[in-house]
Amino acid sequence: MATCILLTQLAHAAPETDETPPAEPERRVVDRIRAACPEVEWAGSRAVLGPYDRLDVFRASDGGTAIEGATIVRRLGHARAEVWGATEWLRSKELARDALGAPGG
Repeated sequence: MATCILLTQLAHAAPETDETPPAEPERRVVDRIRAACPEVEWAGSRAVLGPYDRLDVFRASDGGTAIEGATIVRRLGHARAEVWGATEWLRSKELARDALGAPGG
């Protein structure tokens, strides 16, 4: 399973209002992802500051499954979304060492 990061920028109400987006679209997105991508394992979600509103970490069997989930978020959630592949830091160092032919340790 590949670890993926999903960054989502939600469609917001006009800045001059105090309206918040309704919860119903989020439920619809979650239900659709579960139905379309049952093998996806969600590892966590966070609200974030900056150009994105939400960061989700999940594991998918392949890149196609990750793209399918992100497409559902974009279409049903009316959101901008990016999916990034992610590797644990220590594992990335091992991979870099192996790619360069450097001795371990």
